[in-house]
Amino acid sequence: MEWRDEGIILGTRRHGETSAILELMTREHGRHLGLVRGGRSRRMQPLLQPGNRVDVIWRARMDEHLGMMQVEPVSFAAARLIEQPVALYGLQLAAAHLRLLPERDPHQNLFEILAVILEHCEDTLIAGELMLRFEVLMLEELGFGLDLKRCAATGSDQNLAYVSPKSGRAVSRDAGLPWAGKLLEMPPFMISSNVRAESLGEVMAAFRLTGFFFNRHLWEPRGQKAPEARDGFLTAVSRSLSNVPGQGSAAQERSVLP
Repeated sequence: MEWRDEGIILGTRRHGETSAILELMTREHGRHLGLVRGGRSRRMQPLLQPGNRVDVIWRARMDEHLGMMQVEPVSFAAARLIEQPVALYGLQLAAAHLRLLPERDPHQNLFEILAVILEHCEDTLIAGELMLRFEVLMLEELGFGLDLKRCAATGSDQNLAYVSPKSGRAVSRDAGLPWAGKLLEMPPFMISSNVRAESLGEVMAAFRLTGFFFNRHLWEPRGQKAPEARDGFLTAVSRSLSNVPGQGSAAQERSVLP
């Protein structure tokens, strides 16, 4: 068995004296592990860092085996990411989410969004928005997708402002106003990729929404808690945006979504 693909390194762990087990999110083969001979050498260690993008060849006698990986660099991002708390926690959070998926299941859209997050992590508001869209897509890929296109009460696609915690469906402002205290706030940027997040408040409201459904459908049933990296990411986003007045309006002008 053999394949070649492009991957983003999520992590490594020691194997024996000189080798390493590499964890990648690949474009075509999903989250995949493999053994890298000499992965702990001085030559290989700078390459096998989380966030780096690599070209990988995987070989094994049988498909279910761990297999061997041969990797070559595509781009080095780790040194840049480690200096930015938003990027560092963002990568750790994405890796934690991806581990909820079955290994080796292909999820090309998740790979693409992760790549864009790592490319644009210098802009905190955009990084927060992209990570939010990553979480929404994760829920969909895991079978718990949210229906954000039309109001559950009226069928309208106008003035959507809430999400029902029971059904995961959107609710318009007028229909939801009498029950606003029981509904989850849905910022406008969640509805369309053509709308940018405008403020820290919008980003945090959106993460409260996705966090509710992650907890209900995934973390709580599995006896887990929210990843520590999620709190770290949101704290880093909050601190960064609090120190940069006007960043929201600047981010609104840009479009980096795949």
